[in-house]
Amino acid sequence: MGASTDCLPMTQPSASKTAAGRFFEDFRIGDTIRHATPRTLNAGDASLYSALYGTRFAPQSAETFAKAIGYPASPIDDLLAFHVVFGKTVPDISLNAVANLGYADGRFLKAIYPGDTLSSVSEVIGFKENSNRQSGVVYVRSRGANQRGETVVDYVRWVMVRKRDHGAPAPEAVVPKLPEAVGVAELGSGPARQSTAPRSTARSAVRRTFSRIMKRASGSTMSTGSRSKRPST
Repeated sequence: MGASTDCLPMTQPSASKTAAGRFFEDFRIGDTIRHATPRTLNAGDASLYSALYGTRFAPQSAETFAKAIGYPASPIDDLLAFHVVFGKTVPDISLNAVANLGYADGRFLKAIYPGDTLSSVSEVIGFKENSNRQSGVVYVRSRGANQRGETVVDYVRWVMVRKRDHGAPAPEAVVPKLPEAVGVAELGSGPARQSTAPRSTARSAVRRTFSRIMKRASGSTMSTGSRSKRPST
């Protein structure tokens, strides 16, 4: 795999690139950038991602568990959806990046299932030229939506981007105020939101599954002759 465009050294971009990308001077507050091309996720994407990264989340790992707690099917891993949405923003936001600096206010708002198509859009919400006048920091809020136009992923990131012309005057800095954390109440509802299963049924299924796991864990024994006892702690 090639090196990330977000971590390149401070050199002029290669003339061989098929697209020049945006430089720091090209960003304006309030700009809305619709990124190409929508991407349909399928079961193969989910399986490959799980094989490579070893998801440990029960709903994404087991269809039976997902349905028991109120999902209509096993959802796509949230981080796979994030990577797809993020990847679509790179040619327009960070093709000329020096470094990807951070993320904030991230939310996973809807479950994504095999067959869903994700598209990405970003809004420029801040920028600030660096003191060396060779680059600047750009803040964008990026959103991923499914084929029904429902927002599934929403986050802010800021990235250091090269200037095309080091001598070009910079606009007045605008640095957005970002939350230190996202409250649970702001993250949307739970898995039962997309199912007709009553919430009480979903909660009961979770409790039963958790209870079985705990019983297996507490049932571990050490044999002493014909008698068994729990291992000492």
